[in-house]
Amino acid sequence: MNPFISFIGGGNMARALTSGLLRNNHPAERLCVSDPNIEARELFAAQGVCVLSDNVQAVQQANIIVLAVKPQALAAVAHDLGTQLRPEQLVISIAAGVRIDTLRRWLGGHSRIVRAMPNTPALVQAGATGLYAPSEVSAEERALAESLMRAVGVCVWVQSEALLDSVTALSGSGPAYAFLVMEAMQAAGEKLGLDAATARLLTLETIFGAARLALESNEEPSVLRARVTSKGGTTERGIAALEAAGLMMAFENALQAARNRAAELATLLDAGDQA
Repeated sequence: MNPFISFIGGGNMARALTSGLLRNNHPAERLCVSDPNIEARELFAAQGVCVLSDNVQAVQQANIIVLAVKPQALAAVAHDLGTQLRPEQLVISIAAGVRIDTLRRWLGGHSRIVRAMPNTPALVQAGATGLYAPSEVSAEERALAESLMRAVGVCVWVQSEALLDSVTALSGSGPAYAFLVMEAMQAAGEKLGLDAATARLLTLETIFGAARLALESNEEPSVLRARVTSKGGTTERGIAALEAAGLMMAFENALQAARNRAAELATLLDAGDQA
């Protein structure tokens, strides 16, 4: 039987996950969403999903509980749920920056916790999610967590919780980097004389096509890049300009800065709760 999954919080990611699960034929009657906002509940109810305004009631029959509230609100939510959880219930947190030790303390010592770090393309079922679980979580429970998150894209497991900060820096923040590249390419195309609509279309289809080509190829991006960079040609000249501007180092610095900030925020959330 399909697990009964309760979502605490009915924001964008909960909507993406429930939509993905329904698309994968998970029964609507085995899904529940708790949210204080009536408009949010109505969106889920329209899909046939159970909706509640009471978090405690929502977790009573759940096999899997997905904590999908903002990190700043998670402490209060978790404290309310801590005394209600059964030891066998699996908790999946998609709240960025809340470490498992912190969440375990908020949940009154509950040990079956998986952290998931999805990204915004999950909203169109094209997400990339990093997952981490401590040793208390069984292989079967890991499989359940992965199955849930695969409803919105690909999943990868990391061997240490600290590596989730690296996942955050790469795929969590990564869509913004890609949008910035698109923004820059479109603006440069317009400066070369293309109208805005044409520059936008060419930019988006080029990025999409390159990503699809890379996904469907067994070769590294560096090999694919070299293949379209003819000696003495236009692409070679453009690549040389990007390298001269320090593109590779700029991305390395960006990811390091984002990873460091992710670790800082986790420490601040933990310290704030204990203060």
